[in-house]
Parts: sequence; structure tokens; C-alpha cells
Amino acid sequence: MMKVIHLSVECYPVAKVGGLADVVGALPKYQRTMGIDASVVMPWYDRPFLQNQETISVATGTIEQGNEHFDYEILKEKNESLGFPLYFIRIPGKLDRPEVYCYPDEAEQWIAFQHAFLDFLNKQDELPDVVHCHDHHVGLTPFLMQHGLVFRERLAEITTIFTVHNGQYQGWIDWNKSPLLPAYDDWKWGLLEWDEVINPMAAAIKCCSAYNTVSEGYLQELFDDANGLQDLFKMESGKAEGIVNGIDETVWNPETDPSLDKNYGVSTIRSGKNANKKWLGKAYGVDFSKPLIVFIGRFAFEKGADLLPAIIDEIFANTEEDFGVFILGSGDEEISAQLEARKSRYEGRLATFFGYNEELSHRVYAAADLLLMPSRVEPCGLNQLYAMKYGTIPIVRNTGGLRDTVMDVAAEGGYGFVFDEAEPSDAANCTVRALDIVQDKKKLDQIRKKIMKLDYSWEHSALKYEKLYNRFVEEKL
Repeated sequence: MMKVIHLSVECYPVAKVGGLADVVGALPKYQRTMGIDASVVMPWYDRPFLQNQETISVATGTIEQGNEHFDYEILKEKNESLGFPLYFIRIPGKLDRPEVYCYPDEAEQWIAFQHAFLDFLNKQDELPDVVHCHDHHVGLTPFLMQHGLVFRERLAEITTIFTVHNGQYQGWIDWNKSPLLPAYDDWKWGLLEWDEVINPMAAAIKCCSAYNTVSEGYLQELFDDANGLQDLFKMESGKAEGIVNGIDETVWNPETDPSLDKNYGVSTIRSGKNANKKWLGKAYGVDFSKPLIVFIGRFAFEKGADLLPAIIDEIFANTEEDFGVFILGSGDEEISAQLEARKSRYEGRLATFFGYNEELSHRVYAAADLLLMPSRVEPCGLNQLYAMKYGTIPIVRNTGGLRDTVMDVAAEGGYGFVFDEAEPSDAANCTVRALDIVQDKKKLDQIRKKIMKLDYSWEHSALKYEKLYNRFVEEKL
């Protein structure tokens, strides 16, 4: 049986900031149903999941980081409640905090995480066939497995897969922090460097057995624009692959979702949507009985969230259709303030929730008719996949994974709405076009039934990962 370890700093439901957590929380579970011995190793966080789950200590050790010594402990979630073995690395003062990101010593945290993982791994009698690293936070791992003085003898031949979830964030580290790394072959320093700093993502792309992006479209975009790494991605394109993320249908399924006010399927979508709209409207004091447009996500530039206030203004100005808008998100406070100010301008038609609320997001998908995603950058996008599973029609910008997963209704067999430019007018005009379709009940029912039946489950994506692993593992057998 092939043994795979996923290394990540996020995993749903333990610690989630973005789509990375959803992938790591689902892919190993589906791989295990395929006969792969998949597990996850992540940092320990002072969060509700760990406070409410029983863990057992399976190993301890000590690592040196510069002039400091850190004791680490490996904890395992006892009951495998997520469907796969889940391990946590706890280091007092480094990996024992409530939040995932935004600490000033983040680079030191992730170096310590990777060092402790490799120290633990190097002491195991049975080594994995594959170490699957997710994003820049663990990008130094392939380099250290091959060129770390203590690790290379046993770990260098292990297949390493690196998944780029977002190429814009690369984990840059100043060279003055290089003494914090485990001892490595000094002659290989160039594998760490890109543009005069240590670049963990660049190091991973150079040293991994293969890398993949989370959609085919995003892979092509990285060859042209990758925040300075586009030339490297092109140079290493021979070991690149695009694999679209899947969705966990045990979590995202309107027929069984415990978060919903009323569950529904393809044949009961009208009554199901209406019931969930009624709940949402009552909860937020807004009449959402008319067509409902929603945005769910981070208030970040790459998500196009700064465009939302102007988009909303233009939609209201350019259509006489009666509709409502619900915004669920968090991040940039200026965006929040602009949206809050518009609630009085569009009283009774616009409601907001500022913050992260997983349960509410399920309810919003179930209530919505249209999901707006004006993203500037979207490596894969999971929101449009969740939306379609719930019969909510996506309105997306023509970029990355959105291009790969949403086909405009104007095309033969199309089922969504696509616009080209990250501009308020383009997004608003596309949304007005979508509102016209929503008024046509027969056409609306046809699209809803089509998108709810689309198969974006993890089974397909998991098979592609298995094929990728086998390219290297089978060569070594």
C-alpha cells in the first residue's frame, strides 16, 4: 500500500483560512478509500477542534534553531474523526498559538515546523513513499530532504510533490535568517535563492519531484505572471501538472447538510431555496424572497472584493429588477466600511455579515440564486463549485480555475455567467444579464438541475493525484 504524508499548515476543520484547508481536509480521506495510506501532519493550534478532541502523544524530540533549542511533541488525534490519521506538531512558544497567520516570527514558525517534521520522520522505521507539501509554508521541505546534512541519507529518495495553491505568496525569508535552517550542504545554497532572498516556493519548485497547481488554467497563468517566479515555473514546466480541486460531498450536499433550514435536492430545489431564503431574510431583517445575489469570501484585492461597492451601485442603477444582495466576508476594513454605508442606501435589499462563519456560508449558498466572484486571481476557486452543488448559479471572472469550471450560458451547454475584466462595469453588466435569466423560471430550472448534477467530487481529482504519485513511486519499486 502506498504511503503518503500531506504536510500543511491548514486543514479543515482544525484550522481554516482559505481553500488550502478544504483541500487538505478532504483529499486524504478520499485517497484512503482508494487504498492509499494517506495522513496529514500540521502544526498544533490552540483552537476549538483540538480543545474538544482527544489526542495521544506519539513522539518527542529536540531541534536546534540558530542558538535556540526547541522541544517538540508529536500528537495524534485519537479517533481519526476526519477519516484519516491526523498528526500535530506542538512546540511551546512557536507552534501553540490560536491563529494560523499574521505573527511577526512566521518564518521562524514554519522553519521550526518543517525541521521538527523531518527530525520525526528521519527517526521512523517505515518511511513514506510520498511527502506531499502544500504551499510555501512547507516549501523548504523538499530541499532539506535532499540536502540537509542530517536528513539526506534516509530521506533524499522519497518522492516529493509540491502543490501551488496560490503562487502570489512565496514565503520570502531574508538571508540573515539562514542560520535558523537545519544544517545543509552549503554548495546547494542557490536552490534556496530567488531574487536575492530565500524563497521557499522557488526552492520547492526546484527540488520537488513534481509540482502541480490547483487548475490547468492557473498553471498557464503562472507561466506569464507569478509575482516574479514566472520564469522558474516555465523552466520547470516539464514536471508540472494542473489538477482541479474537488469538493467534499460529505460536507457540501444540500440533501444532507445539517446547517440548512430545509434540505433539498434537484427535484425540490424551488421549495428548498425559498425556505432557506426565508430563514436568511428573517435572520437579517431583509426580504430575500426575490432573486438573491451573494458574495462569500475574503475582502482581499486578489478576490476583487474592493470592486464590490461599485459593482453593487452599478447593478442597482442598471436594472429595474427587484433583487437582494447578501455579503459574507472579512478582511479589509475599508471595504467593510463602504459596504456597511450602502446598507442604508439600499435599505431592505442589502445585508452583510463581516467575519468568518462556516455554518452561515452553507446557509447562504442554499438561499442564493447567484454567486458573484469578481476575482483578479483565482488558482482554482471552490466557492463556485460549492455554489453549483447547491443550485446557485456562478457569475465569475474569466481567470484561473474559474475559467476551467464555469461555462457561460451563451456557449453551447453553458450554465454560468462569465466576464473578462476585473472592472465594476463588466461585472455589473454580467450580473444584470444573469438577473434576466433568473426571471425566466423555465430556463432557471434547467440551469439549476444541470449544475447540481455536475461532478466535481474529489474522486476524480484523487485519481489524478494517484496517477501523479505512481509516475515516481513505481519507478522505485
